[in-house]
Amino acid sequence: MTRPALKAIRLAAWAAVVVIAAAVIWFTVLQRGPTGGGIAAANIGGSFTLTDQKGATVTEAALHGHPSALFFGYTFCPDVCPTTLADITLWLSQLGPGADKLKVYFVTVDPERDTQALMAGYLQAFDPRIEGLTGPRPAIDQILKDYRVYSRKVDGKDGAPYTMDHSASVYLLNDKAEFVGTIDYQEKPEIALAKLKRLIGA
Repeated sequence: MTRPALKAIRLAAWAAVVVIAAAVIWFTVLQRGPTGGGIAAANIGGSFTLTDQKGATVTEAALHGHPSALFFGYTFCPDVCPTTLADITLWLSQLGPGADKLKVYFVTVDPERDTQALMAGYLQAFDPRIEGLTGPRPAIDQILKDYRVYSRKVDGKDGAPYTMDHSASVYLLNDKAEFVGTIDYQEKPEIALAKLKRLIGA
């Protein structure tokens, strides 16, 4: 192959790299909402019908008219979930009266074990404003898909109970139920609180 031909191939390859890099930047940075977070806002969310820990039916309509925070996890979670729910409890306290503007939902990724009664007992350890949502597996799978939540069952070893790998970010929605950002797992407390204050307009 001639040198001019090789040079042209190299230039084309570099051009492709530039295009791919630009696309990555656009999706991971320019598409971020005003509260930050690395999940693209497009196509996040959808309709759902679930049950809260008190037995009431909750649909996507509950997300309208106020900002919301959604966290996906499960009651048998050994560390990430109780840590995050404890963080949320602290944030709600620090927000003061403004916390009443925010709806917080803990959505199970493990409906086979997380019954309504189990969710009710588990959430007693945290702020009472946190609502637990569960439902049949198809309904849970649909909301996980619509919110781009990663979840995978991991079999336990030597007869131990299974665990669930899952996304650990808190999803933030505006009063139109539009995704606007995330709070990452163990994000600096002052940054997390600042994001919530912006979300509720405090």
